[in-house]
Amino acid sequence: ALAILTTTFVDSADRNKAFAIYGSIAAGGSAIGLLLGGALTSYASWRWTLYINIVFAAIALLGARTFIPHRPDRSRAQLDIPGTLLVSAGLFGLVYGFSHAETTSWHNPFTIASLTIGTFLVSIFFVFESRTPHPLMPIRVIADRSRGGSFLSFLVGGAGMFGVFLFLTYYMQETRGYSAVETGLAFLPIVVAVTTVAAVANIVLLPRLGPRLLIPGGLLVSTGGMVALTRLGLHSSYAGVILPSLLLVGAGLGLTFAPATNTATARIRSGDAGVASATVNTTQQIGGSMGTALLNTIAADAAQH
Repeated sequence: ALAILTTTFVDSADRNKAFAIYGSIAAGGSAIGLLLGGALTSYASWRWTLYINIVFAAIALLGARTFIPHRPDRSRAQLDIPGTLLVSAGLFGLVYGFSHAETTSWHNPFTIASLTIGTFLVSIFFVFESRTPHPLMPIRVIADRSRGGSFLSFLVGGAGMFGVFLFLTYYMQETRGYSAVETGLAFLPIVVAVTTVAAVANIVLLPRLGPRLLIPGGLLVSTGGMVALTRLGLHSSYAGVILPSLLLVGAGLGLTFAPATNTATARIRSGDAGVASATVNTTQQIGGSMGTALLNTIAADAAQH
């Protein structure tokens, strides 16, 4: 979807609006997911939070078949199977290593071996990609400083965002006794903040300030919200601590992700649009999975001591 936006909207003004709409729809989906997930968990079964995606996938499939024209690829590009296996195995090793440390320790041989092998395979992947004729990840895509910095911001921002959702859910439900529906409602302000700030950032701020100020600035604002969350205690109020912290985190993520998405796919050759767009989503998911595993490990270790 992002690749189609990238190659369809090339004019600067239209592009900023298109990306703002893209971000708003994504945030709207998150809001629906929070509320629907809470309702399904409370009144049906947590398994329905997985089953319901079949319905959404069917709607997306029907929409794609109806509205998106089919343009066959005549470039005869080949799938980079060795690269796919290398990066998949490497990332699995890293995530598994961080998770394994939670149930054992950082000194456990399996933890050390998994992290070491994962790091080695990811390193080999980048070496291999620089030499293969049909790379899964062309090095030129991430070698651009602005684009590489945008990908890095997704990696870091994804880790922080998933961490906030995970641990605040623990806090609200286990410590404060919120229901799943109440937790979903409590998270809505962060979605509103992300949506609003992302639209302003893309349409108004990005053309005037550029990504160099907005992206690091957004990460700092989010960090401020996360620092504020360290004030949480057993009896902290939602309005006094959680709400302002969520608004800060959401505003910072809106300032970060919207310009980063635009920058990561700007001035990209059409043949690389799919790769750049996929990397945006992949780095965020990798950051989320590794960040969740690592932060959960740290939290479990802290609780144990």
